[in-house]
Amino acid sequence: MTRSTAPHEIVERALELSRADGCVAIADEESTANLRWAGNTLTTNGVTRGRTLTVIATVGGARGTASGVVSRSAVTAADVEPLVRAAEEAARSAGPAEDARPLVEGVPASPDFAEAPAETSSAVFASFAPALGEAFARARAEGRELYGFAHHQTVSTYLGTSTGLRLRHDQPTGTLEVNAKSPDGTRSAWAGRATRDFTDVDPRELDAELAPRLAWAERQVELPAGRYETLLPPSAVADLLIYQLWSSAGRDAAEGRTVFSRPGGGTRVGERLSRLPLTLRSDPHAPGLEAAPFVIAHSSGDDASVFDNGLPLAATDWVRDGELRHLLTTRHSAELTGLPVAPGIDNLILDAGGTASLEEMVAGAGHDGPALLLTCLWYIREVDPATLLLTGLTRDGVYLVEKGEVTGAVNNFRFNESPVDLLSRAAEAGRTERTLPREWSDWFTRAAMPPLRVPDFNMSSVSRGV
Repeated sequence: MTRSTAPHEIVERALELSRADGCVAIADEESTANLRWAGNTLTTNGVTRGRTLTVIATVGGARGTASGVVSRSAVTAADVEPLVRAAEEAARSAGPAEDARPLVEGVPASPDFAEAPAETSSAVFASFAPALGEAFARARAEGRELYGFAHHQTVSTYLGTSTGLRLRHDQPTGTLEVNAKSPDGTRSAWAGRATRDFTDVDPRELDAELAPRLAWAERQVELPAGRYETLLPPSAVADLLIYQLWSSAGRDAAEGRTVFSRPGGGTRVGERLSRLPLTLRSDPHAPGLEAAPFVIAHSSGDDASVFDNGLPLAATDWVRDGELRHLLTTRHSAELTGLPVAPGIDNLILDAGGTASLEEMVAGAGHDGPALLLTCLWYIREVDPATLLLTGLTRDGVYLVEKGEVTGAVNNFRFNESPVDLLSRAAEAGRTERTLPREWSDWFTRAAMPPLRVPDFNMSSVSRGV
């Protein structure tokens, strides 16, 4: 078996070699293409290929079923059997798995399971690259410098089990990030986009978006820490709510350890979290945000179980019309908590029915005192899981809004806020649009969010970072 061996054959071979009571084999075939640029000049480009095989062995015993998980990259013919044996040994050496459940069965096979994996290449940038050159020329002529990168990845996942599942999913993921800087480096602005194939993103549009932001920053205003009326763009909203989703394990909530725990016991499912008609949802079939329609779990944790591999996924409302409806659960944690089974899905959408653009929301802000327009957040960290209090920094442009107009740029801040609390205080939500989370773009890119207006966002201290 060589690198050219089809991924589905690797899966079949691993299952054939297994001596465990149960076995799951997951082959991930990955290809990437990228472009990087600095100072209005393309600097590097490249294409890579990779393959990873994960084998999950389950072994029954007098005290219950144990699981062993082993993953290796660049798998060759000589690697498959040792990998399978290592997974079996890991299972035999482990104690009973708390999340053990019968492996999923009865899911119809993917019709393309035996077909070649999808691959990306530099051709994905065929129309994007010339447009990037035009953006360079315009930026150079107008006295700004563009830095950034475009990255495209395609992962074909082949999942097979000893219970007969043969499933396959192709996941394309593209990101575009552009920083515009003044020639002296004192002013900077960022814009990003997520895409499946680079046919729907235009670097010239991002440059046109960044040019006025650099102009706004020509006037610098110092503001102290405090609570300000603040406009959060979709990217910043996504970063906060993705962290909220990651922190919404049903079992943790039922055990009293999270912001979703009900005082006195149980969870807050059924409680109203926002006065706005906000709906936070995930849907594997959402147009433009398509994600795997079945569970792909390379390891077990609070919100995932290797025993659930292949379990079909359906559209899930985490919050509906402001009311908490679901928390993340596996089959095991659902049984423990009495909550419905609701595995994680690799996209997130917030909608409140708003129609206003961010520009229109700016026009309605700053009439009762200074307001802030953010660009993005970064270095987000958890302070208190009981309230989901987060801290982090603003980055690449915080703008002063006075009487409906942007009048300059202000210093950066450190913030202290809980996304759950923000939802309860948000006064307005605009039009939902696809966005790229800045902080979590290496892990989570499929998001659609509206801008939010918060009347009293907590800027806890001044930061001198860029």
